[in-house]
Amino acid sequence: MPAPTVETAPLAVVGDQLLTDLVDVTADVGALDGPGRWAVVLPFDGPAVCARFATVRPARPWRGRPWPGVPATSWRSSLDRDGFSAGVERIRDAIAAGHVYQVNLTRRLSADLPRDADGVDVAALGAALAEGNPAPFSAVVRLPAHGVHLASASPERFLARDGDRVWSSPIKGTAPDQAGLTAKDRAENVMIVDLVRNDLGRVCEWGSVTVPSLLAVEHHPGLVHLVSTVEGRLRTGCGWAETLAATFPPGSVTGAPKIAALDHIARLEPCERGVYCGAVGWVDGERRRGALNVAIRTFWIDGGRIHFGTGGGITWDSTPEGEWAETELKARRLLRVAGGQAVPA
Repeated sequence: MPAPTVETAPLAVVGDQLLTDLVDVTADVGALDGPGRWAVVLPFDGPAVCARFATVRPARPWRGRPWPGVPATSWRSSLDRDGFSAGVERIRDAIAAGHVYQVNLTRRLSADLPRDADGVDVAALGAALAEGNPAPFSAVVRLPAHGVHLASASPERFLARDGDRVWSSPIKGTAPDQAGLTAKDRAENVMIVDLVRNDLGRVCEWGSVTVPSLLAVEHHPGLVHLVSTVEGRLRTGCGWAETLAATFPPGSVTGAPKIAALDHIARLEPCERGVYCGAVGWVDGERRRGALNVAIRTFWIDGGRIHFGTGGGITWDSTPEGEWAETELKARRLLRVAGGQAVPA
């Protein structure tokens, strides 16, 4: 049976905006400080994709074909339970040796797209996610000529900008309900807040970096998160390129110290993350405004396959059983939505 066809017209739904009529695409994030309205995709691995569109309208309800659904039994993990557990223990060994404080360990779930689907459109998956798992930093980007087909239901703000003001809201700490949040969750969050403060301090005015919110509890479909906010005022001459160079990839999906954590990730994870754990969002160049998510709770299509990532921050207090359960919790509802199943409100 032939591979499913994939919708090919470029578009982006970022924030509450629908972007159409693609003008150009560049990997140069410095272009974001110039004119235009941009959809931005920053893969964890690989070059940036900054797409400038001519037409900007309010996002509207989906009127196309429904998402065909991916059977739950078709997903396969890049790390099985034993492999993931071994990774947790290796990170704990590295923490005990003083090499790192925290490392984010993830695994990729992959499945074949339905072969009998009459056209596969990632925008239809984005619409299903908006209904079944609404998220404050959701995004859909469809750029077929550049291999981008993604739908994100991210709950996390990586970086927002309004003029010279920039801020980030890292998530660390996940549980089914507020009572399930632990001292480990709080310690994990505080470690990443310190990392984000340091990252923003590289491009912000001295003394301007503050933490207006620490360890706030946010409720999302099926779970709760601990969320903090760090903000600062950009130094003169620092734009998107300088700010992203200082802060990307997001600290909440790397670990601390960041460079050492990235080395462990490269050794422990058997495949590249791709767009997962990168960032997706929008930029208005003229107004010096924009918002990028952390590309978690994110699906992407590559050829005839669909992918989804899940993971968590490993600290000394982590257990293999607890961390595996957290990855399952984060994925469970999203995979049900992607499978075309009904989910509780």
